[in-house]
Amino acid sequence: MDDKSSTGAIGVFDSGYGGLTVLEGIRAALPHYDYIYLGDNARAPYGVRSFGIVYRFTLEAVQYLFSMGCPLVILGCNTASAKALRSIQQNDLPLMSDPSRRVLGVIRPTVEKLGQISRSGHIGVFGTPGTVASHSYDMEISKLYPDFTATGHACPMWVPLVENRESMSDGADYFVKQEIDRLFADDPLIDTVILGCTHYPLLLDKIRKYLPAGVSLVLQGEITGASLADYLRRHPEMECRITRNASCRYLTTESASRFSEMASVFLSTQVDAEHITLG
Repeated sequence: MDDKSSTGAIGVFDSGYGGLTVLEGIRAALPHYDYIYLGDNARAPYGVRSFGIVYRFTLEAVQYLFSMGCPLVILGCNTASAKALRSIQQNDLPLMSDPSRRVLGVIRPTVEKLGQISRSGHIGVFGTPGTVASHSYDMEISKLYPDFTATGHACPMWVPLVENRESMSDGADYFVKQEIDRLFADDPLIDTVILGCTHYPLLLDKIRKYLPAGVSLVLQGEITGASLADYLRRHPEMECRITRNASCRYLTTESASRFSEMASVFLSTQVDAEHITLG
């Protein structure tokens, strides 16, 4: 499986369930390819873990997907993209048996779209505590758009609301409105908001309800799908290594039955998950 000529599915990794929203966006844009989704649910959430732990866990997941034959892995997790992607790309991939394999994240393609959306140049970023503390969005925005101002805001209650199936409850309104109000108190000129966690689209109706009029939302699933399609057009040497049977396998480090049950919250279809072990 480590042969440079090997072909396989596109791997999509997330610390839990949220990356399913990215997978859905990718499959909508590129339905003919094969996919393997891996959720490290047993060790989630990553958002409150240290840089070192997130890096180690993410590297283990990437290596597992490589061992399954994936020539390309997408980190559908903002925390993993923020805390582990650069180290894996720069330090680990060149030393692996097949350095032509690739690992991509969700932060850069998200930021690249801002120039087409924002008018004021003031950007808000909702994310987990880990993603916000990493300042990855701030740094990427600063690189691509030096005149833009980024304001990150951690929403520690939003992921638990989604994973406990409370995203449509009246109680969720309180926490969604509270964080939106706090973000705009920090910068009232914000006209574009990034949902910097893949769980947050499950709160989309409530976020739109309390967001000030005229503010644009940036959703990662659709953007990542379009960005990946463009990447494969520009890299035919990678595109030809991806198999095309329109299939998708779901792997989890937690209970397979629980994953299958929870996945139905994020996807419009039932899935049959398989249990695996990392580390």
